[in-house]
Amino acid sequence: MNKMTVRDADLKGKRVLVRVDFNVPVEDGKVTDDTRIRAAVPTLKYILDQKPRSVVLMSHLGRPKGGPEAKYSLAPVVPVLEKLLGQKVYFAEDCVGLVAEEAAARLPEGSVLLLENTRFHKGEEKNDLELAQQMAKLGDIYVNDAFGSAHRAHSSTEGVARYLPAISGLLMEKEIDYLATALENPKRPFVAILGGAKVSDKIAVIEALLGRVDKLLIGGGMANTFLAAKGYGMGKSLVEADSVETARNLLQKGGDKLVLPVDAVIGDNFSNDAKTQVINVEQGVPEGWAIYDIGPKTVDLFAQTLRDAKTVVWNGPMGVFEMPNFAKGTNAVAKLLADITGQGAVTIIGGGDSAAAVEQSGLANQITHISTGGGASLEMLEGQALPGVVALKDK
Repeated sequence: MNKMTVRDADLKGKRVLVRVDFNVPVEDGKVTDDTRIRAAVPTLKYILDQKPRSVVLMSHLGRPKGGPEAKYSLAPVVPVLEKLLGQKVYFAEDCVGLVAEEAAARLPEGSVLLLENTRFHKGEEKNDLELAQQMAKLGDIYVNDAFGSAHRAHSSTEGVARYLPAISGLLMEKEIDYLATALENPKRPFVAILGGAKVSDKIAVIEALLGRVDKLLIGGGMANTFLAAKGYGMGKSLVEADSVETARNLLQKGGDKLVLPVDAVIGDNFSNDAKTQVINVEQGVPEGWAIYDIGPKTVDLFAQTLRDAKTVVWNGPMGVFEMPNFAKGTNAVAKLLADITGQGAVTIIGGGDSAAAVEQSGLANQITHISTGGGASLEMLEGQALPGVVALKDK
């Protein structure tokens, strides 16, 4: 990582404007998963230790439709953050304009202010520079610690960096270091595991990784399109018909680097109460049934491949992990990764559903690094530059 971080800047007496990623699930006015808030705490505590004038936090939450929506307010984050920081957190009911500026001006020395959802302004996602300029009024220096939004060129991630000295937070630094090292200089064997529903979302990632990895394991709904490309009957499984030809080309290009499921758990309908059975994929999926998870022989095959791995990157679950009857494959892969981490391998989970699955399995503390950004880590794996990172000052 060749960008300046909070360690390289004098923050004493400064108004520090920090872009965090507090895009967390909220139900009935309460945060139900504080993983992303906890991930920002080391940066915030480091900044507070430098005796700044104030710390002002910006984030988005959800996808409000072009204006304020109560269910997407960041207010529920305040009590969670207060507990984690051990100090009062003030809240402003807007992220720009008089409301925000007056709230920031009134702050006692060394205080923390959380601004309302940046996406309550239409211009945020368009990288409106007028909006970015208004945001920049609230700080003397800008810190981007929101890796989960770094692949977006928005007013609060890229625009603001045009008006203030822009540096990285500790989480952003950690995320980029882990992913960049895995891609540029991995300990080998280097294995990638890709899952999730659609192969069309991951074609660029597969193509980028094939040149770098020793093995690429494929599971989840996206494996169905590859199995269809091999001519296996897929019943009513999710198959992307317009990606079958691409999958066929990737199989040819990947050769024995690409490892597909050999068996699968199928169900007669999309529900946890469905009748289930395990089939070998070569025999095809019966009419009216669909694949919802990888099977035990596939788990064994993946285990053999992972046994000697020294670096593993995983993005996307192996099945419909939200349903207990179809979560066994995903949980088994999480356990395999926890085991090899214990033997010295570097294991990286690329955010999104795979991060949620590892948290759910209770094995999160046995993984080397769990990314907070699904989309951002995918774009890094594709080899793309992230606008939010490019905008930061070089060392």
